Amino acid sequence: MKTDDLIALLANDPGPVPRNAIEQRFALALLAGLACALVLMLALFGLNPRLLQDMALPVFWGKLVFAALLAAGCLAVLRRLARPGMGLGHSLALLALPPLVLWGLAAVALGQANPGERLPLVLGSTWRSCAFNIAALSVPALAASLWALRGAAPTRLAWAGAGAGLLAGALGALAYALHCPEMAAPFLAVWYLAGMALPTLAGAWLGPRVLRW
Repeated sequence: MKTDDLIALLANDPGPVPRNAIEQRFALALLAGLACALVLMLALFGLNPRLLQDMALPVFWGKLVFAALLAAGCLAVLRRLARPGMGLGHSLALLALPPLVLWGLAAVALGQANPGERLPLVLGSTWRSCAFNIAALSVPALAASLWALRGAAPTRLAWAGAGAGLLAGALGALAYALHCPEMAAPFLAVWYLAGMALPTLAGAWLGPRVLRW
């Protein structure tokens, strides 16, 4: 095919790109990733037997709100990373706020605890498996988030991949919270964030390999 013919074919009635096309892809990725994470959680771990009792506790809802707000911050960052040349603006502040608040609550809880109680507050009873479980539940959401970015035009590929991984980790943590019996802020501040860090690192590695255009 001649160059002129190829250009004419590419330019033949391309049609306008929907204004919110990127946001729509991320919304679809978020719903699919969360749904898959919930199904995996039920299949692999099951609901916490004390879930109904825990739902009466403010700290249970705080755990869910933390993961949801972190996911919202990730979306704010990703919608900017998905567009070439767009600065991050205030989206980084939205992303940083949930972990900072959680770390502050953890510091207060550890400061108020007796020295002998501090390590149990950090370790809980599931520290050996928590981070890996969250990472496992995040795998479908990571694939969906990378798919959403593939339909955009990111130029900072490692950062975009890391953002997709962190979003996936937040969705995995949101699903895992319905199984996890842990409530202490020090535990969440260490092991939930460790679980989110694993898909974040995986996304940073995958980004330059699967998002190149």
